Amino acid sequence: MTILCVRFQLPPLYEAALPGLLGLLEEFTPVVEALPPDGALADLRGAERYFGRSAVELAAVIRVRALALYGVDCMIGAGPGPMMARMALRDARPGVTCAVPEGPDAVAEFLADRPVAALPGVGTATARTLCEYGLDTLGRVAAAPLSTLQRLVGAKAGRELHEKANGIDRGRVVPNAVSRSLAAERPFPLDELDPDRHRRALLSAAEELGARLRALEKVCRTLTLTVRYADRTSTTRSRTLREPTAHSAALTKTAYGMYEALGLQRARVRALVLRAEGLAPGAQASHQLTFDPVDERVRRIEEVADRARAKFGPRAVMPGTLAA
Repeated sequence: MTILCVRFQLPPLYEAALPGLLGLLEEFTPVVEALPPDGALADLRGAERYFGRSAVELAAVIRVRALALYGVDCMIGAGPGPMMARMALRDARPGVTCAVPEGPDAVAEFLADRPVAALPGVGTATARTLCEYGLDTLGRVAAAPLSTLQRLVGAKAGRELHEKANGIDRGRVVPNAVSRSLAAERPFPLDELDPDRHRRALLSAAEELGARLRALEKVCRTLTLTVRYADRTSTTRSRTLREPTAHSAALTKTAYGMYEALGLQRARVRALVLRAEGLAPGAQASHQLTFDPVDERVRRIEEVADRARAKFGPRAVMPGTLAA
């Protein structure tokens, strides 16, 4: 086992602890990839040799330190590659590390009876297509001829699917930093059913992210929405923006679009989290000019509002919906 996939059980409004928890992982290896809002991948190939301990044994130490230093428990999956570690995490529970057995035969047995939708990268449409032809488990997909899979899902996708179903994991851990994203969380005091209040929370979060991005002179390329429900489950959706931006109106429009696409009907929502990802310097961003004077006026008003907030506080200027 060389790769760990860790999911920290962060309570609401505790995402600020994630950088510290990533630092804890970096005490064992510099190859750590943040998976906001609450996870990470860690490559322990060098750490196993340095500490003379297996990845599973190091996972136990990581869990104890996270509890002692941050009061946060975690679930950990271990595997020979990132894909296998992610799949092992599905079977993990607090206090117990789930590890994929070593050896090609053991890996094949681990994958054989799992539904094809459990494979990372297989979406709903692909899984439906495969199931229509009786390829509903990874064992059956692994046994299917490569040419058959390529006819069903395409040449490149079929080749990748065939390799993954046979336990061939070509992924790698790419070190990054959680600071490359900004998050705004809006919890509700009680489980909220009202869509109008959901939208007001999204508006507030988008306004906050836009102001923070402009203050840092950054723009974001991707916006991610996480909806947390009363039963502690959650739904996450991401959308790449048409152009990198820190414009609050564009962020709000994208957030609304993701929310509407979920089609929530009387869902009991506990919290909404909006995250700006793929940050880049604002000076390097381009903006498509339009002939619409309204857009230009909105951007000028935004600049004036930012100056007012900097002088009189964050609540000096806000949308009327939020002021009410």
